[in-house]
Amino acid sequence: MDDDLRERIEREVEKHALLNAVKHESDADVGAIMGPLMGDNPDFRQHGDEIPGIAGGVVGRVNDLGYDEKRERLEELAPAELAEIEAEEEEDEHDLPDLPNADDYDEIRMRCAPNPNGPWHVGHARMPAVIGTYRERYDGWFCVRFDDTDPETKRPDLEAYDAILEDLEYLGFEPDDVYKASDRLETYYDHARELIDLGGAYTCSCSGEEFSELKNSGEACPHREKDVETVREEFAAMIDGEYESGEMVLRVKTDIEHKNPALRDWVAFRMIDTPHPREEASEYRCWPMLDFQSGIDDHLLGITHIIRGIDLQDSAKRQQFVYDYFDWEYPEVVHWGHVQLDDYDVKMSTSTISELIERGELDGWDDPRAPTLKSLRRRGIRGEAIVEAMVGLGTSTSDVDLAMSSIYAANRDLIDEETDRRFFVRDGNQVPLAGDPPAEANPPLHPNHEERGVREIPVGDSVMLEAEDLPDPAVEDTRLWLKGLGGFELEDGALRYATDDLDVVREEGVDVVHWVPADGRVPLRMRTIDGDVTGHAEPGVADLEPDELVQFERVGFARIDRHESDEEDDAETVAYYTHP
Repeated sequence: MDDDLRERIEREVEKHALLNAVKHESDADVGAIMGPLMGDNPDFRQHGDEIPGIAGGVVGRVNDLGYDEKRERLEELAPAELAEIEAEEEEDEHDLPDLPNADDYDEIRMRCAPNPNGPWHVGHARMPAVIGTYRERYDGWFCVRFDDTDPETKRPDLEAYDAILEDLEYLGFEPDDVYKASDRLETYYDHARELIDLGGAYTCSCSGEEFSELKNSGEACPHREKDVETVREEFAAMIDGEYESGEMVLRVKTDIEHKNPALRDWVAFRMIDTPHPREEASEYRCWPMLDFQSGIDDHLLGITHIIRGIDLQDSAKRQQFVYDYFDWEYPEVVHWGHVQLDDYDVKMSTSTISELIERGELDGWDDPRAPTLKSLRRRGIRGEAIVEAMVGLGTSTSDVDLAMSSIYAANRDLIDEETDRRFFVRDGNQVPLAGDPPAEANPPLHPNHEERGVREIPVGDSVMLEAEDLPDPAVEDTRLWLKGLGGFELEDGALRYATDDLDVVREEGVDVVHWVPADGRVPLRMRTIDGDVTGHAEPGVADLEPDELVQFERVGFARIDRHESDEEDDAETVAYYTHP
């Protein structure tokens, strides 16, 4: 082997060793690089017996470099290969796939288009979580557009407009703009008139049943060939409210023989007698259907990418007819499946939750039994945790199951280190103490942060224990370790103090349980997804501020909601259970 070949082999080995080390963020391995090395340099194969010896020394020198030094050296030797690794790393950082054809647009513009018929349930969080994440990734733009053009069957709730914006803020996002479709009726009318002039729409007075029969048989409506002037006059009469509900509609002229009957001459405007609840829109009677309204707005707002449910694929196809008439470019579309949530007894449906509230079966939108964002917020769950779980679902076209445990895990990572510990005994049994135990218990506020100090819990002459923690007198070993206090043994119905030596726990497996003193205990009602749980907390809980988070040891995290003390005998602290 001549010197030139040896130098070339060393250079190629170094490159492949650096690629291996940087890609896997570890030391390079001679065996791992031999295949790629020989594949890129087939002329090396005749020297296969010698190359491992050469490679060993080169790989050793590469492994002596720090990680940053390896990247710098690789950039000198193989900048293109390093760029590929970096691109893979960037892609791996994202749970969401790249938006289609994102590089073709100067700015990524997206919209969240809620129906304001109530505050958001948990499933609603997926859209803002995903488009908000995309906005951050692409330094883009997104708006909230309230699609409130159905004042009858999906009647807007006047309080929902602000409630939804509050839910969005809770998730950690602020829209670049906010629109109400009910403010834009004149814009939709203008485009309808233009569509009529283009021969793309006609007024139709067929009943729903009549048109359905014609449509399904591929026959044209008898009104389809009206002259433009007549259509304009009748549409003007619609706008003026001269027709009653169901008497006249404006249809988009598509393909009456289209293979999909749902796309045949679909309705763009209809008459609705029920006034819109917003005073600004209450005089209108001619209302656009969502496919027309949304299609016009998406173009006028410069929307580049639409994310919508897989069940709305026909919407894009209907709107494409309108876009073709106007010679507009249709936005990129990402379809996804529905989110399914099985952790609640209450259906994840705005109308269902609203009905339960009206019947008094739920206390409100923030009842812990309701699968709503307001409920999660009151329970002390951070919006950031919800976003993380939603983004983790990706954008699959399949229906996806959201386990609340994924939200809980993300939230636990956010709150665990900052949340102090307390004791809460659920419907406990009172047990007397004997044997001169310490007068005060001092469990730590947080096991990982000694600097925060300890709790000062007066012990008294009896404690409250959860029923399942009380030793069975029939068993041989009736010892317990009361956390922060010491070791006890059950004798004649009392817990006799035995030791302060923690070795009985470490070496003999004595159970560690939580407790509260019988004197000074704080009555506490904890509201949970399965209903209210009552019990007693340690005395210091009465001094916690509302909205403060605690971890009740061996029970779970909770948010202090309020202290009720109208009458001293009925004083009670109310907490909302966060999660385990």
